[in-house]
Amino acid sequence: MKRLRISVEGKSYDVEVELLDEGSTAPARPSSAAVAAKAPPVAAGEGTVTSPLAAVVVSVDVAIGDVVEEGQTVITLEAMKMNTIVSAASGGTVSAIHVSPSDAVEEGQAMVTLA
Repeated sequence: MKRLRISVEGKSYDVEVELLDEGSTAPARPSSAAVAAKAPPVAAGEGTVTSPLAAVVVSVDVAIGDVVEEGQTVITLEAMKMNTIVSAASGGTVSAIHVSPSDAVEEGQAMVTLA
């Protein structure tokens, strides 16, 4: 394993790489430790607030146990430098939160479950 620092568009990143064959000219691959495995997106069901677009979570505006009303903001997303407010389609109590700030979400991915 080797630790390297790379810069992309002015931002520096520390990475770990594993040299598979130090004698060859093949490019190094990131180690499994450097590439975090993401959990698969949670499937949407009844009482679930889903992402309307592929974006990054800016803030989670509710907590487990909160009682929310229809139309209340539950998540703020950002895509293409624009914020999108995601509201509850119906009232209920927050029973699960499936995302955290800075998580990338896909269109249709479940973010909050209401009971």
